[in-house]
Amino acid sequence: MPELPEVETLRRDLLACLPGQQVVRVEVLREDSIGFPRPAATFAEAMVGQRFTDHSERRGKYLLLHLQAGAVLGVHLRMSGRLLFRASDHPREPHLRVCFALASGHELRFEDMRVFGRLWLVPVGVPVAQVVSGLAQLGPEPFDPLFDADYLARRFRGRTQPLKSALLDQNLVAGIGNIYADEALFCSGLHPLTPVERLSGQQLVRLRDAIVQVLEDGIERRGSSLRNYTDAQGVNGQYAGNAWVYGRRGAPCRRCRTAIERLRLAGRSTHFCPSCQSS
Repeated sequence: MPELPEVETLRRDLLACLPGQQVVRVEVLREDSIGFPRPAATFAEAMVGQRFTDHSERRGKYLLLHLQAGAVLGVHLRMSGRLLFRASDHPREPHLRVCFALASGHELRFEDMRVFGRLWLVPVGVPVAQVVSGLAQLGPEPFDPLFDADYLARRFRGRTQPLKSALLDQNLVAGIGNIYADEALFCSGLHPLTPVERLSGQQLVRLRDAIVQVLEDGIERRGSSLRNYTDAQGVNGQYAGNAWVYGRRGAPCRRCRTAIERLRLAGRSTHFCPSCQSS
């Protein structure tokens, strides 16, 4: 699933090509790719004539593209979604779900193999979180000053939940998924099964700093393309080739040469170094 670095990379890419582009036609190939308004024909009709501005936001794993008339196009890629800026004569991929034809002769294409992604058109004057499902429940951004060791201590107090599971909770912190949770735990030297209530103040500082570090590294390397993710031009990100532990089961740890191990936690693969992450 695209996580914070992938969505932030996409946001920055679209800022270079979308502002000023006007929608002249919308083709919806999968009704269930539209979250609001429904039916999809209503969404398509409302998008025609809309013009993209240079104001875009990322909230956790959500992308919010502001339109000139004051409406907002919300996007959640979920597991396999891609948002691509293409010339209209570029061959279509088999998993195209929604296509926005632009006056310039280009197209903004929403592709989604698993069809879990969603698009929402938020009307003028309506709070975005009121329309885009899940947005209101998000915790703070990892780069927000409010996200610090004290915040983590308050949220973890009295909880026996494994640390890895806690980091995947979008109500705790927005934007972290399986890849960067594993990476942050390695960089902080913490074992993924550690009960969160046992973490010391020093460990919480290390954890917070590691989360910020791996997300910044992910953005700098334009995301991770272990499966479906590409940027707005269809190019893979570069983070996966430099990952500390994620996807490296059996490979030597980049620090101590111990073999990376993998376990299943709440149905998710979790990678860690048993030597570097003993606490």
